[in-house]
Amino acid sequence: MLKSFSNQVVVALLKLLALLPYRLLVAIGYGLGFIAARIPSDRNRVVKTNLRLCFPQLSSDEIDVLSKQHWRSLGRSLVEKSIIWCGSSNQLRNMIEVKSAVDLSSKKPRILVNMHFTGIEGSIILSALCKENHWPRTSGFFQRMKNPFFNKKIVEWRNRFGGNSIDRQGNVKTIIREIRNGDFIIIAPDIDLGLKDSEFVPFFGIQTNTITTISRLAKITGADVCLMTTTLKADESGYLCEIRKPLENFPGEDPKSDTARLNQYFEDEIRLRPAEYYWVHKRFKNRPDNSPSPYNPSI
Repeated sequence: MLKSFSNQVVVALLKLLALLPYRLLVAIGYGLGFIAARIPSDRNRVVKTNLRLCFPQLSSDEIDVLSKQHWRSLGRSLVEKSIIWCGSSNQLRNMIEVKSAVDLSSKKPRILVNMHFTGIEGSIILSALCKENHWPRTSGFFQRMKNPFFNKKIVEWRNRFGGNSIDRQGNVKTIIREIRNGDFIIIAPDIDLGLKDSEFVPFFGIQTNTITTISRLAKITGADVCLMTTTLKADESGYLCEIRKPLENFPGEDPKSDTARLNQYFEDEIRLRPAEYYWVHKRFKNRPDNSPSPYNPSI
């Protein structure tokens, strides 16, 4: 009973936040990020561990500054989910600009390779604008949440404009069919989802467990593979959802080499705006040869 009440309170809070003026919402997010950055926590330790691993040339003070900048961006993105999940298409249009180097109405099979910047959920803009622009519908994998209520609720919110959230577990045939139909397929492979269908390839000079899904799907379907990012505009007035031209000569002969190539693209993008990357994720938790996790407090 208490858990059910708590779930409803969170939903009501999200809907209330979505009604606030955008500038006020952003200010609230920055305030939450300011507080979170200064509270000792496991996730705060994960952020700094990741930053130290990826930017070994930075001093302790520089890592601390970058960590606080990250929490500022993350706090903003968390409250902005109220608009992304509960807001109108007009609110999303005002918040997120789409810039594409390819014709999104062509129905050509494409895989849009998204990255875990803090604005990643902003890719819903493609779904929100699909009808008025005559774009195909948007499909993508989702990872199950531990809370069944919000697992169902977030899928409903993501699909409210006609999108199609596909459970990551055991639905490869469904995603292949969607690609061949010419629907937008958005996949973000830059997280550690376990050792199955993965390879250890370099990421910031570190052998990093990474799924090979993009290469394998591109090989099976013949789809173009386009990089996609949703990042803050320079003036922080909103986000830019940018879709690049298809990668040349992709896929190659070797999924591992393709995956390493993608990781290099990701790294190049992250170095342009390091504070916006999703450093709270334990990206290096699985290690080659079962080496100890860098997130172990004793390491």
